[in-house]
Amino acid sequence: MKVYIDTFGCTFNQGDSQIMAGLLQEDNAQLVSKMEDADVIILNTCYVKQPTEQKVINRIKKVQEQFPDKKLIISGCMVEIDPDKLKKAAPSAGWIGPRQIKSTIDVVKSCMNDKTSRITGHSDDIKAGLLKIRFNPFVHISQICEGCVGRCTYCCTRFARGKLQSYPVEDIKKEIESAVEDGCVEIQLTAQDTAAYGMDTGGKLSELIKEITTIPGDFRLRVGMMHPKSMMRDLDELIEVFMHKNVYNFMHIPIQSGSDPVLNHMGRDHTVVQYKDIISKVREKIPEISIATDIIVGYPTETDEDFEDTLKLIGDIKPNFIHISKYRHRPKAISSSMPEIDHNIMKKRSKALNDLKSKILYQNNLAEIGKVYEILITEKGSKGGYIGRTDSYKHVVIENGEIGTFVKVKIDEVTSTYLKGTIYDN
Repeated sequence: MKVYIDTFGCTFNQGDSQIMAGLLQEDNAQLVSKMEDADVIILNTCYVKQPTEQKVINRIKKVQEQFPDKKLIISGCMVEIDPDKLKKAAPSAGWIGPRQIKSTIDVVKSCMNDKTSRITGHSDDIKAGLLKIRFNPFVHISQICEGCVGRCTYCCTRFARGKLQSYPVEDIKKEIESAVEDGCVEIQLTAQDTAAYGMDTGGKLSELIKEITTIPGDFRLRVGMMHPKSMMRDLDELIEVFMHKNVYNFMHIPIQSGSDPVLNHMGRDHTVVQYKDIISKVREKIPEISIATDIIVGYPTETDEDFEDTLKLIGDIKPNFIHISKYRHRPKAISSSMPEIDHNIMKKRSKALNDLKSKILYQNNLAEIGKVYEILITEKGSKGGYIGRTDSYKHVVIENGEIGTFVKVKIDEVTSTYLKGTIYDN
């Protein structure tokens, strides 16, 4: 039996695909790199944004048109969020719910026997410690918890991933120890909200990171998205563990809007002042920290004044990475009951924010010219060269390198999105 897995979306979803690959390999299935070579095609879907939804639907249609005789299975968030649309798009496909990954073999075998198996719902299966077939042999994805405690009105992912379930520290640590022994040099901690880790068990993210940093080896730890509200219960301890040499000086802390009225309507449970206080405290202790944030442009209650507040906030904090999304209704999301604002207005606001983003990121990066960094090379560039990361997780492109190694580079050129360097021999 030959299986092809196609993955959309976030790092956590990539981890799910790697677990499915591991389960299939343990059952003696053959994983293939081309759809045409497969008996079974698994599409692991993301549904967080409307453009991604459209890509998923188009891929489902294309697969069925090109490979009508192959077995099709849909996994990921679409299964739980929009089952009615999925039934119409792929009437005979099998389903694997995002919290039913351990059912992969059962669903695949049923499909091979011409039976449509659909296993959904929220199980309490622990994903930490399960065998993963890594897509990059030097980078290991470690899922530390699933679900969240948030109530964001625009979000549909929380309905797919369910309530928070934190995995045992010992299972996570054992998995990462094995990954480092296998030669992994970058460990990516991922969850819907990594800072929520332990809220259901009495633990804390800072305690988990502290335990991971006791693992011997020269590796880097990248911590995934942290909700500001969740961070506030653990902020001082988080800052302390982020100062460890093995932890990237990088924090992904979404704000979504610079307006308190909008944040309140979004159900974010924090204010702009609280957010700025987090950034200030982090930068005071770790001046070299890189801050990533997310902004939703055009939330249904966003006025011109609200948007101006967002521009002002971004101009004040000058993040190093900014992810911008135009608001769109999502299935089951509370905000979808309100009318969307005019899309032309949304488009103009998005352009204004993107222009500011480009200016800030370019100015931030200009300060890097002439500096020397030790970077970790983790992959080949899609347009040539090699890609590495500084300790602040800044993206550096060099002409030659060896994946999985640390090298010193001097920064010669910059753009708004990456740095370009040469090997530094001095």
